[in-house]
Amino acid sequence: MAANKNNKALNVPHLRFPEFCGEWKDCSIQDYGEVVTGNTPPTSHAEYYENGTYLWASPADLGINKNITETKTKLSLSGFKKTKNIPKGSVLVTCIGSTIGKMGMATETMASNQQINSIVVNDKSNCDFVYYAICRAFPRYLAEVGVQAVPILSKSNFEKLPNYTTCREEQDKIGYFLNLLDERIATQNKIIEKLETLIKGIVDLSYDNSATTKKLGNVIAQISQRNKSGKEMVVLSVNNKQGFIEQSEQFEERIIASDDTSNYKMVCINDFAYNPARINVGSIARLKDKECGIVSPMYICFRTLGNMLPEYLELFFKTKQFALDVDKRLEGSVRLCLSYEGLCEIAIPIIAIEKQKTLVEKIASLYSKLDIEKKFLRNYKMQKQYLLSQMFI
Repeated sequence: MAANKNNKALNVPHLRFPEFCGEWKDCSIQDYGEVVTGNTPPTSHAEYYENGTYLWASPADLGINKNITETKTKLSLSGFKKTKNIPKGSVLVTCIGSTIGKMGMATETMASNQQINSIVVNDKSNCDFVYYAICRAFPRYLAEVGVQAVPILSKSNFEKLPNYTTCREEQDKIGYFLNLLDERIATQNKIIEKLETLIKGIVDLSYDNSATTKKLGNVIAQISQRNKSGKEMVVLSVNNKQGFIEQSEQFEERIIASDDTSNYKMVCINDFAYNPARINVGSIARLKDKECGIVSPMYICFRTLGNMLPEYLELFFKTKQFALDVDKRLEGSVRLCLSYEGLCEIAIPIIAIEKQKTLVEKIASLYSKLDIEKKFLRNYKMQKQYLLSQMFI
């Protein structure tokens, strides 16, 4: 590239393949191809959805991996004929709702609902390049989102959003390069999914095969209230799943104990806590911090008794059987509740302490492997974000 003697602001990315030079051109999304807004076949016609084989994307299907190979809902041929079809290589972007900006790419002829705008990429553009160009620019696009209860980018506003383009040869090389990284991310997601499935299968099988059971009331004891001040601690927050929730940095809700702590419970490492009066009742976490802390009265706290490892009980709270048993004991109509007494009635398989240790150690090694794989995934995603910021304007 010629020397920029006048220090003019050039339309060029920071990182570029050496064989390419010259400025990139201003464009808009509609220059990449035709924009198509999806639609939903009438749900009153069951035949449009029964035995469906055609992919029909909603925002829930986007943002996991780049390539869309499966959708939660599929359409029959008659239902598919009622949609606006988009060809393989089209770029799908969520433009309505809280998940606005989630993206994906069609791997075959498919359709989407009305929350998604799709770019049917033209011959002048590389579909992978278009996908990454929009990925890079979407944080800027958020300024164009209507300020209202439901965020929205209309088709007319979406197709006019500004971006940049370059020669087809450079587009091809950038798209191919970044697609290799996305393929590795997709592979890493599969590795993590397989590991999680393996862990869940081993845990469920281990508890299903035990012939002896005891009620939880015989192996746990509720922690009594103590009038003692404590340090700031992370309070268990509510997620959207029933079952075990693991304490981690994702929990943002915090309390600081006051001088009068008569209404609070002191909990120590390996103690458990759960909120019985939330929609996701049955969500239980084990306190793993090195220092004890104070938990709000909204949580019931308990600890294990006798020959019961806390880690063994923790694994039990992750089983499918525990979730089913919780469902059977839910009380209330508007606000579901699982009382401590109801929790104590749930039966837990009992095995010798040595076998508990063996099971816990095996699962711990798998979780260690899972943590490593998740770190790899985070690193790949960080690399992708860095490259997007450097290879695009």
